[in-house]
Amino acid sequence: MAEAAPQHLALPSGLLELCALLGPSRDSLRGPDQVREQMSLKNGVRLPSALDPEVLSIFVPPFVTKEDSQMAGAPCVTPSKTRRRSFRKKRDKPKTEPWKGLPPEDVSVPNGVDLLALPQLCFPGGVYVASEPREDCVHFLVLTDVCGNRTYGVVAQYYRPLHDESCFYNGKAHWEPSWPTACAAGCFVPFAVCVVSKLPYYNALKDCLSCLLTHLKLCKDFEVDNHIKDFAAKLSLIPSPPPGPLHLIFNMKPLQIVFPSRADPESPLIDLDLHLPLLCFRPEKVLQILTCLLTEQRIVFFSSNWALLPLVAECFLAYLRPLQWQHTFVPVLSHQMLDFVMAPTTFLMGCHLDHFEEVSKEADGLILINIDNGSVTCSTDKDVDVPDIPLLAAQTFIQRVQSLQLHHELDLAHLGTSTDLNEGRTRRRAWQQRLNCQVQQVALHLLFSIFREVKNHLNYEHRVFNSEEFLKTRAPGDQQFYRQVLDTYMFHSFLKARLSGRMDAFAQMDLHMQSEEDRFNGMLASPRRPTIEKMASRKSSPLHIAHRRMVVSMPNLQDITIPELPARNSSLRKVDASECSSGSTVLSVTPKPTYTFKIPEIHFPLVSQCVQAYYSDCVALLSKAMSLLAPDSSVLLARYFYLRGAVHLMHGQLLDALLDFQSLYKTDIRIFPADLVRRMVGSLSGPQRAQAERVPELRRLISEVVDKPGEAPKPDDRVKNFELPRKHMQLDDFVKRVQESGIVKDTSIIHRLFEALTVGHQKQIDPETFKDFYNCWKEAEAEAQEVSLPLSVMEHLDKNECVYKLSSSVKTNHGVGKIAMTQKRLFLLTEGRPGYVEISTFRNIEEVRSTTVAFLLLRIPTLKIKMASKKEVFEANLKTECDLWHLMVKEMWAGKKLADDHKDPQYIQQALTHVLLMDAVVGTLQSSGAVYAASKLSYFDKMKSETHVLLVARPRALCVYPHPRGDFLLELWVTSHTRWVFLVRIPSCQQQISSSWLRGRGICGRLSSGSWSPWQGHQRSAVGNAPTGELCAWSVCHLEPERRPPVPLTVPKTTSETLKHRINPSAGETFPHAVDVLLYTPGHLDPAEKVEDAHPKLWCALNEGKVTVFDASSWTIYQHCFKVGTSKLVLGRAV
Repeated sequence: MAEAAPQHLALPSGLLELCALLGPSRDSLRGPDQVREQMSLKNGVRLPSALDPEVLSIFVPPFVTKEDSQMAGAPCVTPSKTRRRSFRKKRDKPKTEPWKGLPPEDVSVPNGVDLLALPQLCFPGGVYVASEPREDCVHFLVLTDVCGNRTYGVVAQYYRPLHDESCFYNGKAHWEPSWPTACAAGCFVPFAVCVVSKLPYYNALKDCLSCLLTHLKLCKDFEVDNHIKDFAAKLSLIPSPPPGPLHLIFNMKPLQIVFPSRADPESPLIDLDLHLPLLCFRPEKVLQILTCLLTEQRIVFFSSNWALLPLVAECFLAYLRPLQWQHTFVPVLSHQMLDFVMAPTTFLMGCHLDHFEEVSKEADGLILINIDNGSVTCSTDKDVDVPDIPLLAAQTFIQRVQSLQLHHELDLAHLGTSTDLNEGRTRRRAWQQRLNCQVQQVALHLLFSIFREVKNHLNYEHRVFNSEEFLKTRAPGDQQFYRQVLDTYMFHSFLKARLSGRMDAFAQMDLHMQSEEDRFNGMLASPRRPTIEKMASRKSSPLHIAHRRMVVSMPNLQDITIPELPARNSSLRKVDASECSSGSTVLSVTPKPTYTFKIPEIHFPLVSQCVQAYYSDCVALLSKAMSLLAPDSSVLLARYFYLRGAVHLMHGQLLDALLDFQSLYKTDIRIFPADLVRRMVGSLSGPQRAQAERVPELRRLISEVVDKPGEAPKPDDRVKNFELPRKHMQLDDFVKRVQESGIVKDTSIIHRLFEALTVGHQKQIDPETFKDFYNCWKEAEAEAQEVSLPLSVMEHLDKNECVYKLSSSVKTNHGVGKIAMTQKRLFLLTEGRPGYVEISTFRNIEEVRSTTVAFLLLRIPTLKIKMASKKEVFEANLKTECDLWHLMVKEMWAGKKLADDHKDPQYIQQALTHVLLMDAVVGTLQSSGAVYAASKLSYFDKMKSETHVLLVARPRALCVYPHPRGDFLLELWVTSHTRWVFLVRIPSCQQQISSSWLRGRGICGRLSSGSWSPWQGHQRSAVGNAPTGELCAWSVCHLEPERRPPVPLTVPKTTSETLKHRINPSAGETFPHAVDVLLYTPGHLDPAEKVEDAHPKLWCALNEGKVTVFDASSWTIYQHCFKVGTSKLVLGRAV
């Protein structure tokens, strides 16, 4: 026998939260004569009289309790004979104000349902007795509680006739058939059935209510409650489908009702026709309404059709996904609620078209949207400042909308007429699913084109958004739009989701839209520069030049003059579709395949045995469906585990439910209900917990999910705007500020930058120095964005090369021109007739020297570069730039050598960062010691020099000798040949070392011109008995090439021959992370995957619960570090 679920465990709710019957109060329907007296005559026309609506009955799950189990097999009883989960107003109860106070104790009304407002919302236009029968009608509600949680209502109104000998509330025992001959009584009374659910099943619940009305029309009045209760009980027993491709089907007779699921855990549930706004508004108006929503205006929709108000509003909110409306949302206002539109805060509401003039006159600053005629106006004479959506995004959206096929009749033109009702509905549903998918993609592409570059101005570690820099990258005509949007709650929540790494539809599109170049650049930490390919494709229009110039976000460049541009329409411009690119046609989107599971029939009378039989049938059908699945259908298998676990839980079989959820945990953790499982385990009794612990799978589940403490919430998840510092900074604060600015992330590089900026000064940075450095960096970035090379020059460069540094015009032995540096080479951009002269690739450089040449009485600084493949030496009279270029070229040369030796392109990218920081440091300091300060960033060049001394990675120093002056360190190293090697580090060229001081410490050598030359000796070292051999003392700062030891530091031969490519899972992080687990997955695991998604992948689990995914076909980053928790990841093997 099944064990009952503990009372304190809240079971997962089904589709139904509440079902209510509403209508006129019993006092207003004493009899037909009294109702007819309320009818007035005006010009011979009978006018209906308004009645007061109230809640007549409420039905709340669960409908079968422990008491009911003792009455198995008993016939259905009336509400007055037993305690039920429903409420009917007592007929003998004295007249009271409708629903003043609380409902009966046995009825628990869900949160968010206001029983005082519900009658008004179910009859928003009032309750009127009709003189002739009217068609049934449906409208929709959105109910919000004080915490902002929404529930959704579907209301079906129908009319019942009122007879002389029969009245719905006349208290008589005799009842006549409910639907008489035409106009037999002349009075038809409206009633409404309202279904409230936590899920927005608009179409599905509308179909369910339509089926219910067919039964209510045929039943007698005293049977209405029983029919509604049975209807509500059916809905309450249907579980909510988990996110994924599995939809549920239930036979409601005569219709097969489909309850769709969410596409994924981050997507909303869509059960409405998303093309409705496109039928009501032109694409230009749709864009204007979206702009009003994005800028969070006070918006009121109007229509003569109550049902269209929430449907159209919900469609527009679906277009905004993943951005979410954060403010008041009341899509249906009754005539008693019109004062809500006077609220001063942002809102989205809906009113009947009859109140359009009244609302437009009484309230100021409202956006009035007429659904019936497709117009958008303002409630005051003065227009509300609503900017335009960015032009290119608007053009693309309009063309794509115009390409959509919005009419189902055109799709059916070539098909035969369906003779089966459910078959026709299936065709319509499949067409609607395809169209919904296309509409969602068109809307998502619109948002993606608007906000795609936001990520380039985010600092994920410090949760900083550089809004000013982002605004400066926008076209001048679009800046007003972005300025308003960036101040909204909606955009702030969007930023939180980006910084939290949420994998919603926007993030997935960003991932799929990345080109190979974007993924490769994602691995690199070098500053952003336009590639040659992008440089060739961009247009050199005044708009483009102004657009790119505004990339600079600096306090001293606020006075940039913008060229005069054509004025833009303040409402919305007319767009010529011919101007849109041919590639902007409607997206070819194929909906993901969906599957269905049919819920078994629910038998009546609704007693405990019938419900238990229903649960057993569900489990049997789910088990059968799981046994028929193919081995590779893990997605469907996970959904079946979820549903079966939910049914077991509703059945009271906790251990079976835990076993299913444990299998789900191993199959698809994305839909694993962790909170529910924790509550389930917490509700287990002592014997049940002991029984669960005896099952190895459950013991493991309890250990991993329940016993482990959950992740602590972040103490501060706010998004900060980047600001320049206002006080002096020590090292730690400087590191944080530089990382927030987005210039550099690597902590070790920032430490070297700090040393460079504080040479000869106190070890702190003042705000002015930081501001100057920031300006220099941004100026260089802006200049690089504006570089325009002739086509004849670009032909010699690779498409992924970028120009990172351009010298001033100098004289060289190849003519006058500017020296350009890319990540691969140096070339001369000749002046006069623009031309290209190859100087050298960094791999081909053999020597770089900074010398001077005589010119008359002057000595001009000159840079000389010797190539391995050429005898000719390149010379350039760089004058004041010579020392800086000497440092930069040597650093790039060293970075390229390390990149080749280690098969790691990140060395050259890091060298680029060093080079650009050197340039910014020199521009910041502007003093005689600026080049020496910049040399602190010459990291790879120094490493390259040290590699000629050390044969292995830097070992631990065995002893350190301080000089009496404290000017240098003497470190003892061990080489691979077991020789002692002393390395003397001299921080300044002016230091003098006495030979006697060195010899006194057992160091042999010859001091010559400030540098040491090695010679063999057999002295005892100061650390003990050293092996006999060569004792060497080197001064790396002064060591000339010909004096270097013969054995360089290189990758071992075996490793070099085997190594093909080196990757860095910590690319883009502030510091290196340890790799805990590596997982390689071969390609084409799932035939349903897209081709680009089916490449083999390497999953790198880092510490702190981070994971980086590489595309193993190209070794580019497929997905940057994303958080999967805080615990260390381990690799387990499933058996």
